[in-house]
Amino acid sequence: MNVELRIGLSAVIITVESGSPLFLETRLSDQASALPFGAFDPANDRTFELALRGWVAKQTGFPLGHVEQLYTFGDQNRDAQKEHVQTSPNTRQISVGYLALTPIKSNLDVSFEAAWRDWYSHFPWEDHRKGRPAMITEKIMPRLTTWAAGNEQRLQRAHLAFGLNDNHWLEERVLERYELLYEAGLAREAAHDAGLPPPAEIFGRPMAADHRRILATGISRLRGKLKYHPVIFDLMPDKFTLSSLQQTAESVLGLALHKQNFRRALDKSGLVEGLGEMETHTGGRPAEYYRFKREMLSTRARKGIATPVAKRFET
Repeated sequence: MNVELRIGLSAVIITVESGSPLFLETRLSDQASALPFGAFDPANDRTFELALRGWVAKQTGFPLGHVEQLYTFGDQNRDAQKEHVQTSPNTRQISVGYLALTPIKSNLDVSFEAAWRDWYSHFPWEDHRKGRPAMITEKIMPRLTTWAAGNEQRLQRAHLAFGLNDNHWLEERVLERYELLYEAGLAREAAHDAGLPPPAEIFGRPMAADHRRILATGISRLRGKLKYHPVIFDLMPDKFTLSSLQQTAESVLGLALHKQNFRRALDKSGLVEGLGEMETHTGGRPAEYYRFKREMLSTRARKGIATPVAKRFET
């Protein structure tokens, strides 16, 4: 049987506003939440990236800045019908994901079916800024334990992924945790893909096709990259306070950071410099504005920011 290969392009576009990590989502005809997505036309599209920019602008009206390729998703039975791509049973759909960061939450034109969404609405178990979410021990782990009954390897995977039973919570394992929930049938997308009724309880807002998996991959990449590349500053305006920088890092990581240690490490890194200009409109104690020393990128090895956690929550 001859199989036709179709290539799609999807974008995880991220910004942070007031301590909330946001991504740009679109609405499909059936009101399913989705990432901006479109097909690559090999006859007319010169590059993947140019095609992606065209699709994002068409669907959201948002002009993309810098983007980087994230991952290629090629699982069988990807639901391409919901991704603006007409396919046949003999078609294999491949999706190339991209990650884009922006410091400003653009006001989207109301004529577009697009909106900024807090990613923790899709992954509520990932936000540990106020401690371990109760849903992990009260809802997720009992169901995973039932799913893993008699299979020690499954149970160990669950403990490792969710930082339980003397294991550390590793914030970069967003994709691993989502895929574990999918495998256990706790993600609504799993029931949809298997042709089953939706589960009685929904763990996070579902998305069309495998878009929540693609989003999880983007979050995992960003969380890990913060520590070895100064990518955090792509989410910051030209001038910022150290408090707003820490708040942005905490929102992305889903962790509370130790204020003094964070600032001490930031000072040693030489990544920022004070502008001698004070923020006064907050009503509190004036805070100095800083800037990212972008010129350092061409003179020394790149490195990210230190992320000293205020407290780990293991059991």
